[in-house]
Amino acid sequence: MIVTGEDHRFLVAEQLREAGLTPQEMLLEPAARNTAPALTLAALAAHQVGEDPILVVTPADQTIAKPEKFTLAMQEAITVAAEGAIVILGVVPTRPEIGYGYIQIESTGERGLAQTVKRFVEKPDQVTAQRYLSEGGYFWNAGMFVLRASVWLAAIKAFRPKIHSATQTAWDSRSKDGLFIRPGKSAFEAIPADSIDYAVMERCPGSVFPIKMIPLDADWSDLGAWDAVWKVLPKDAKGNAHIGDVVTSGSENTLVHASSRLVALVGVKNLVVV
Repeated sequence: MIVTGEDHRFLVAEQLREAGLTPQEMLLEPAARNTAPALTLAALAAHQVGEDPILVVTPADQTIAKPEKFTLAMQEAITVAAEGAIVILGVVPTRPEIGYGYIQIESTGERGLAQTVKRFVEKPDQVTAQRYLSEGGYFWNAGMFVLRASVWLAAIKAFRPKIHSATQTAWDSRSKDGLFIRPGKSAFEAIPADSIDYAVMERCPGSVFPIKMIPLDADWSDLGAWDAVWKVLPKDAKGNAHIGDVVTSGSENTLVHASSRLVALVGVKNLVVV
């Protein structure tokens, strides 16, 4: 199931076709309302036939270099979520990163992979990030969650009732065109915008909603910026990563994404060309 914007529907459909994937449904948002309403839409869609499936919620913009480790962590997360917990995958940190939020776990020596989440912390400064790495017990928040549809709907209703009711209204006025499902436009635009983390996850520790974390050590990378894309692509001996029709001479540490024309680089360094 894909949740995306109305304007991106054909781009997403074409990329799915190229990947050999056929989605069950594509939920099209008429306006950007952040991730909490998006997940609420998905939960309502998954819940509509009276079943209560476990949702694996993941962003599209990431890479995982060790899929076998990802699979094992996800299987454990699904097992824990089946018992009613909210589960988040926490990436084992490899450096004092200031670009990610962190998850702190309870230091209770729990057995097994699942650890109780103590709190979520915002993106730190460099000194704080180094302290997190030195102390241990902190993990990167990669925005991957596993939980039953009913658990999410109950949590969003408890913590952000206006998001729940407004999204329900938009869902009730939906239309369907093949695999495209469109919530009611005016109702959707009235939904308060908020993220999954702010709306629910950060409120869960100490609440009636148990929240657990599964460590993920699968060489994960967020593709939120072009330098992150460059890091995960194969490179030549000079550090150049090129996709498409590219000619280069005397250049180092470059990224080129040429989708429709020839790109030539001569004697440049540390350059991104898209």
